Amino acid sequence: MTAHRPTRLAVVGHPIGHSRSPRIHAAFAEQLGLDVDYQAVLAPLDGFARTVERLRHEGFAGCNVTLPFKPEALALATQASARATLAGAANTLGFEGDTVWADNTDGVGLVYDLVAARFPLAGKRVLMLGAGGACAGAMAPLIEAGPAEIRVFNRSADKATALVERHRALAQRHGVNLKTLGSLDSGAVYDGVINGTSAALGGTALALPRGLLKPGGWAVDMVYGAAAQPFLDWAAAEGAQGRDGLGMLVQQAAEAFSLWLGQRPDPVPVLAALRAELSP
Repeated sequence: MTAHRPTRLAVVGHPIGHSRSPRIHAAFAEQLGLDVDYQAVLAPLDGFARTVERLRHEGFAGCNVTLPFKPEALALATQASARATLAGAANTLGFEGDTVWADNTDGVGLVYDLVAARFPLAGKRVLMLGAGGACAGAMAPLIEAGPAEIRVFNRSADKATALVERHRALAQRHGVNLKTLGSLDSGAVYDGVINGTSAALGGTALALPRGLLKPGGWAVDMVYGAAAQPFLDWAAAEGAQGRDGLGMLVQQAAEAFSLWLGQRPDPVPVLAALRAELSP
């Protein structure tokens, strides 16, 4: 009789000790009654490909990928989703025989969380702050959600332009007016603002002008915890509904879980438990 073996999954990054992914996926597996062994794996900065190959050899079904390896994860794939290709990065890999498939669930996670928070996207004007990996991962699903307009502001204008150009055809197909924004002091007003900059992670408060948001607008930071607080404080001063990135984290994990295991968990109780754990 062959012994039952759990589905082996992992999150790979550098650093990795802070990751909440093992906690999240263990909760998903318990919720659905599935036997899953999900581990956090530290990869050397010059050894991501070797680490992935080891996981494949050891019988893992796939892995999540975090900083700084998301672009490298896409390059390793033999098959990639359209959203991962547009993003230029993957946060989810699956191993099926000789196939390594890649996807990017970050943007879907963000959109699902916006919907859960009842932050409207369809027909709205949205400002995206940043043009790095987080914003690139989010762009395609945001476009598909049907806002009237997305403006991208980044301190490096070249990166913003490159992000917009990669997604221009998709935006045209969905009737979204996608452009870069040269200055935050342009006088434009938005229904929602998404912060994907690295300023907060580096300990630098964002210098945002007043009046970017319409009354009753919404503002979301892609990070959570103390790093998101300066942006959330600005949103509160603007009279906006603010939200950090914890919901996005749980929602993108649910999307990855469903890609691997064919069942989608309910993120709501898992997010509630995490919020309770993080409350002071």
